[in-house]
Amino acid sequence: MKKWLLTVAVAASFGAQADEGMWQPYQLPAMADELKAKGLEIDAKSISKLTEFPMNAVISLGGCTASFVSPKGLAVTNHHCAYGSIQYNSTPEKNLLKDGFLAKSYGEELQATPGSRIYVTEAVTNVTDKVKKGLDSKVGNDYYLGIEQKEKALVAECEAEDGYRCKVYSFHGGLEYYLVKQLEIRDVRLVYNPAASVGKYGGDIDNWMWPRHTGDFSFYRGYVSKDGKPADFSKDNVPYEPKSFLKVSAKGVSDGDFVMVAGYPGRTNRYRTANEVENTFEWAYPEGKMLRERFIEIIKETAPEGSDERIKYESLIAGLANYAKNFTSMIEFYGKSTMLDDRKGRETDLATWIKQDKKRQQQYGKTLAELDKLIAEGQENQARDTILGYIRYTTMVPTARKLYRLANEKQLDDMAREPGYQERDMISFKSRMERIDRRYAASVDKAVLLDMLKRYAVLPASERIPALDKVFGIGKMLDAKQLSKTLDTMYANTQLGDMETRLAWMDKSVADFKASNDPFIQFAVAMYDTDMKAEKKDKELAGKLMKVRPQYMDAIIAFNTEQGKPVYADANSSLRVTVGHVKGYSPEDGLRALPFTRLEGILAKDTGVSPFDAPAKQLELIKQKQYGDFYMKSIDSVPVNFLSTLDTTGGNSGSPTLNGRAELVGLLFDGVYESIIGDWGYDPETNRSIQVDSRYMLWVMKYLDNADNLLAEMEIVH
Repeated sequence: MKKWLLTVAVAASFGAQADEGMWQPYQLPAMADELKAKGLEIDAKSISKLTEFPMNAVISLGGCTASFVSPKGLAVTNHHCAYGSIQYNSTPEKNLLKDGFLAKSYGEELQATPGSRIYVTEAVTNVTDKVKKGLDSKVGNDYYLGIEQKEKALVAECEAEDGYRCKVYSFHGGLEYYLVKQLEIRDVRLVYNPAASVGKYGGDIDNWMWPRHTGDFSFYRGYVSKDGKPADFSKDNVPYEPKSFLKVSAKGVSDGDFVMVAGYPGRTNRYRTANEVENTFEWAYPEGKMLRERFIEIIKETAPEGSDERIKYESLIAGLANYAKNFTSMIEFYGKSTMLDDRKGRETDLATWIKQDKKRQQQYGKTLAELDKLIAEGQENQARDTILGYIRYTTMVPTARKLYRLANEKQLDDMAREPGYQERDMISFKSRMERIDRRYAASVDKAVLLDMLKRYAVLPASERIPALDKVFGIGKMLDAKQLSKTLDTMYANTQLGDMETRLAWMDKSVADFKASNDPFIQFAVAMYDTDMKAEKKDKELAGKLMKVRPQYMDAIIAFNTEQGKPVYADANSSLRVTVGHVKGYSPEDGLRALPFTRLEGILAKDTGVSPFDAPAKQLELIKQKQYGDFYMKSIDSVPVNFLSTLDTTGGNSGSPTLNGRAELVGLLFDGVYESIIGDWGYDPETNRSIQVDSRYMLWVMKYLDNADNLLAEMEIVH
């Protein structure tokens, strides 16, 4: 698919369904007239220039989005995005999660979780021809490794300049490849977070719901060396000075106003086949929901509330609960929807369209059948693979495996190593080993692993793995008591719970691992050949898919272009822009959801019991109608959260919501319950994103937490 054809497709389809689509910045100039008509006041071309305002103020945290809001590297994101760092710095005696935190000076700012990063995207380059060159004749594992080697070479060349992190992203299932170059700020510090009774008000009960009254915001700051270069944490570092930053609006937005979001959405699945839809919604999501909810139960049963062990797992609990509720909504709305029939219909229409033209038959005639065959192949062992995959939420098992894999990879030249184990990865690898201390308790880890192994042990014999059975002493019949004793012994005798021990293993040889008496190290050694065989099989399948799916996407793009439908790539954690309007919706017959919530809604919901336990000072301010400069006449209060039609998903959390002048008017932090299924398809009637209003953020900072130093640092516009 030629780039010019994609641009034509964008121009043809944008006017019809403008609010749908997660657009690559380079696509935006083709939409200039429509964007201007909708309310964009700055030049659309500026949004496509990543080194200029406003795009160079939008940053990635590697899983969430943030944005610079001062000339001294102050960055605002969601409270739930900073949750790990808040948790990392919390103890039962000084619980920042519960009580909040504000640094009144640079010296009081706290080091974020080890491995925390701020990524500033500076360049995106189409490298499709370079990645695919010379690989036409290769298939399966050879094709996968061929692509991987090309990507590693491009990354190495890109990272020759110190301080940068580069990655090759695949678009449209491998139809296109783009090299993304990002400045990597390695010294990240926690500056301010409101108390959980503000930042997480409503908790899991209100998660994905409307009306919402959550102050989901926090602040980081990026630091660099005195010469302005990225550097590891040091007291001698100075605040990073970004090339631009966003002004924060105290005026905000009104119903119907134009808004846009720039951010790093994680994954969407809008071009997946009917077979993939059916398997995901009827098997994978129900299974994932059940396992995540069980994990939460185990953690809460094992670690008492308020204990150090519970604090260590609060971030994981929040993440598990978020996706458990996400899956619940997915399953519910899938059951009500015609999604599966729609996908089947789309594929029937696509097949008919292909048959209508001999050239299309030659190009795509076998594509649909080949893709379905490969998808079915990938689902063959999914019951076992899901259980083994969820073991990644434990700590000792994956830690030992990664350390032993590192020892093996270090025997190879750097460019021959598996991605994640190259020299470029060692800083982040070490950080992962370090932060285990604040995220691991042996009692919880053992309880979760025991539950997963019990599930594995009752699988059919054909699904069992001999090496795994041998390590854990799992026989033909499950002996739960014996399995529990085995794990007790393993956890009692491992030294991997000690950080210095873990870090020391990073430098040990394969022979050292084989000679070790540590039970989890022995597990990693015993599983290694099995793990490598499974990985090779996965890469063989992935290599085949990497050839067939681009053909499918090429056909879909050409077909959609003829139909005048939107053409944009599924989200893949790369920088995207979405546009929309402030707008309410009707969640069900007879109900109309207004686009704004008010301070008084906090008062009405409050019970004094978590998660509806707003600070006493805040409740008093609301009773006194202390609105200050942030009053909104149309709602007769200060707006707390607002709805928009923006097309967003996970990873967009923390994204700056901007008005037509690219001023920050809110932070995107969630979607409504009815829009969760939006990862699979956009519905203009129910797809709504939820933002915390900039006026509420400023109100909390000024009147509740007295964050005057930060307010003075930001440029606030009225």
